[in-house]
Amino acid sequence: MPNVHHRCVTTLDVGCLSSSASAAEEWASFKMLFHDFADLPSAVGQYTLSPEFTCNGHRWCIQLFPRGYSEAREGYLSFYLKNCSGGYATASFEVSVLDKYQSVRHTKKSTLRNSVTNRGWNNFCRRSSILDQSKNYLDDNGTLAVIVSIKRDSACPFVPNNPMSRMITGMFLDEKTADVCFEVSTEVDSDDRDEVAPLPVTFHAHHLILKTCAPMLASLFGSDDEEIATVSITDVKPAIFRHMLHYVYGGSLPDGELNNHAKDIINAADKYSIVNLKLEAEAAYVKSTEITMENVIDNLLYADAQNLALLKEVVVDFLAENSIASQNLDFTNVPSYLMKDVFVAFGRKTTSGAKRRRDDDLFVMSVSELRRKLDEKGLNVDGSREAMIEALTPDAAESVDAKRQRCDADDSLEE
Repeated sequence: MPNVHHRCVTTLDVGCLSSSASAAEEWASFKMLFHDFADLPSAVGQYTLSPEFTCNGHRWCIQLFPRGYSEAREGYLSFYLKNCSGGYATASFEVSVLDKYQSVRHTKKSTLRNSVTNRGWNNFCRRSSILDQSKNYLDDNGTLAVIVSIKRDSACPFVPNNPMSRMITGMFLDEKTADVCFEVSTEVDSDDRDEVAPLPVTFHAHHLILKTCAPMLASLFGSDDEEIATVSITDVKPAIFRHMLHYVYGGSLPDGELNNHAKDIINAADKYSIVNLKLEAEAAYVKSTEITMENVIDNLLYADAQNLALLKEVVVDFLAENSIASQNLDFTNVPSYLMKDVFVAFGRKTTSGAKRRRDDDLFVMSVSELRRKLDEKGLNVDGSREAMIEALTPDAAESVDAKRQRCDADDSLEE
C-alpha cells in the first residue's frame, strides 16, 4: 500500500555524481531524505513514495520498500525508479544510499528501456545494516539519505506541460465567457436592525465546469434561458466562497489560508460537496490544532457533526492515550455511539505494538489508510470510519462491481 513520504527534501545538482559516472556525462541528481526510516511501513510489499521530480521530459519518483518487494530475499529492502508520466520512457539511472556523513555506501545502476512502469532492485541492501547504529547510516533523527541520478538526454526534445489545466484555471472569474453568476453576501442578524447589510460580492462562473466539478453548485441554477443566470449565496462568507470556487477551477489554497480559515472552508465545502477541499481543510485543521483536555470534547462533537473522520480519529486517539485524565471529562453531551470509536483507538494502539498486523485488518486501519484504499478503488472517500469499512468489505465491493456490470449491460441494450 503506497505511503507518500511528504517530508522528503529534493535537491537538483547537475554534474558528475560518482566515480562510476564518466566525467563526460551529465547527470541530474535528486537527494531524498527519508525521515523516521525505522517507522516507515514495514510489511513485505508495502512501499513509501518520494515526491515526484522531473528529468528528460518525464516525471519520476522513487519507491522504497523498507521490508522488500514481494520477491525480495528476507531481510532486504528494495528500491525502484517509477515512471509517473504515463507514457513510455527510457533512462539510465543509479541509486545510492549515503551514510550520515554523506559518504556513498551502496550504489547500483540500471536502465529503464522504453517502459511505462518501473525498474529497480529487489535485493538492494540489508535492512538490518541500515538500522545498525554502529554502521552510521541513519543520522541522529533517524533519517536515511538516498541520491537518485538520471543521465541527461541531450537529444530529448522540450515539450511544455499540458496547458489545459492552466487554461481552465485561467477561466476563473472570467466575466466575458461566464454564463452563470453568484452573488455572495453574509446575512445580517435579524436582532441587529441598525447594522447595514453588506453589498453582495459577484463571482462569475461557467455552468459546464460547475456541473462537472461541483454539481451541487451547478444545481442551484434552474433551466432559465437568461443570458446570465444569477443565484444568491448567504451562508458562506465571500472570501471563503472565492477560495472554494477557485479550487473548483483547479486552483490551490495557500497553507496559511487553509490553517487560518479551516473551519469555514470545511463547513462550506461540506455543504456544497467539494469533497477534496473538505479533506484538505480537515487535514490542515488537524495539523494546526493542538488537542487538549479543554477542547477535546468540542472537537469530538464538531468532528461528528461535520463527518470529519480524520479529526475524530485524532480526538479519540488523544482520549485513548490520556485515558486516566479523560475520566474527569464531562461526556454528558457526547452521543453514546461515539464511544465505539474510542474502543477502536484502544485496539489500534494495542495492535501497533505487535510485530505483524494483517494487511486486510480494516477495523484497526487508520483513516488515512482507509481513504487511500477507497481512492485506489475509485470509491467515495468522504464518510465515517464505519461507512469506509463497509465500502471496502468484499461483499460491498462485489455489490459495487455487480451494479457497474448492470449499468454497462443497460447501456449496451440502449445502444
